[in-house]
Amino acid sequence: MTAVAARSRLSLYLDLIRFNRPAGWLVLVWPTLVALWVAADGFPGWHLLLVFAAGTPLMRSAGCCINDIADRDFDRHVKRTTQRPITSGQVSVAEAALVGAALALVSLALVLSTRWEAVAWSVPAVAFTILYPFTKRFFAMPQAFLGIAFNFGIVIAFAAVQGRVPATGWVLWLANMFLVLAYDTEYAMVDRDDDLKIGMKTSAITLGRFDVAAIMAFFAACLALTAWVLAPYGLGWPLWLGLAVAAAQVLWHYRLIRGRTREGCFAAFSSSHWIGASIFAGVALGFALR
Repeated sequence: MTAVAARSRLSLYLDLIRFNRPAGWLVLVWPTLVALWVAADGFPGWHLLLVFAAGTPLMRSAGCCINDIADRDFDRHVKRTTQRPITSGQVSVAEAALVGAALALVSLALVLSTRWEAVAWSVPAVAFTILYPFTKRFFAMPQAFLGIAFNFGIVIAFAAVQGRVPATGWVLWLANMFLVLAYDTEYAMVDRDDDLKIGMKTSAITLGRFDVAAIMAFFAACLALTAWVLAPYGLGWPLWLGLAVAAAQVLWHYRLIRGRTREGCFAAFSSSHWIGASIFAGVALGFALR
């Protein structure tokens, strides 16, 4: 294989795992890091930070491979996904499966360097990641199933630090479930017309004309639960400033999605990771100054 061909192959693999679209893994990283800081009552140490900062994007990338394998026949009917590597025939199913398996194994190796409780929780995390793409065939709100898969980072973070998942961890889990429902419904609004034609199930279709109102309610529930569960930690003004910045972004999201245009909804989804970043910044700075 020539050097040019090797670079071309690498380019295809990077496209397969959405390397050039970091918003997809950043929405996972920030809530996971919030959980890590809360579980450790402050900075968790460089080892755990590396494990979760690297492991989360790796596992998400593996999930992209699984999703594209499962959806390869549907993706050719959706405007936004017709040129994905598997759908366009540039990467085979076997190749994609090997890439996904390799990324998942590296992520597992990172978790193995922590506590056994964290390793135990990673097993259902992988199972839900594999099952998620298939729920779009029959489940009216597959975004809720996606939320379960995405939220395992929070559970594993608590397990890695404390060896258990306390009530605080589950409230953060629920708060992020609402966040996932909000931004992934925005994402689903982009493809609603195509999904209706091919019979795919999404929250955007299920919610119908109440989609925008529901998204705003999901965002509000996320912020309210986060404020409620973190208030006792005495994180002071940084936490409240972070939540205020997140709330301001929610209002901006409303302006983007209220017209239900593809461009506006995609822009909202693509910037949704800044909500999590604002909350994490407030949490991290709050612990540092406490």
